[in-house]
Amino acid sequence: MTKVDFYILQSAQPQDALLYGCRLAEKAHKRGMSIYLHCADAAQGKAVDDLLWSFSPESFVPHSLKTADSHASIVVAWDQEPPAGGDLFINFAPKIPDFFSRFARLGEIVCQAPDWLSPSRERYRFYKDRGYPLNTHKIAA
Repeated sequence: MTKVDFYILQSAQPQDALLYGCRLAEKAHKRGMSIYLHCADAAQGKAVDDLLWSFSPESFVPHSLKTADSHASIVVAWDQEPPAGGDLFINFAPKIPDFFSRFARLGEIVCQAPDWLSPSRERYRFYKDRGYPLNTHKIAA
């Protein structure tokens, strides 16, 4: 069963949530994990793509943008499901895609912006009601 982690940021800036997701992806990549970053739409996907290239001058996070048949260990997409599962699914979208359970772990990034907070609470209830193992991590600013 997929292990679900909620990373609760103190920030109300969606950009901070995307940045934290990139840091999480970098950490998982260094551990040899495969990562799928699921975005709400093309604009958010492009923002995540840009951040992965630039968020840290000391690191390189190789990834592929919206390539279903890619062999990259990190894929950023928004309107397609991956051909297989993987180690870590990072969800930036307000809704839960049907394929999340193909992954060993799911990272939900929560920022305090109202348009992020309410859907995050709904997703938490969804996972809890279905018995998924949940962990919450409060992330300091």
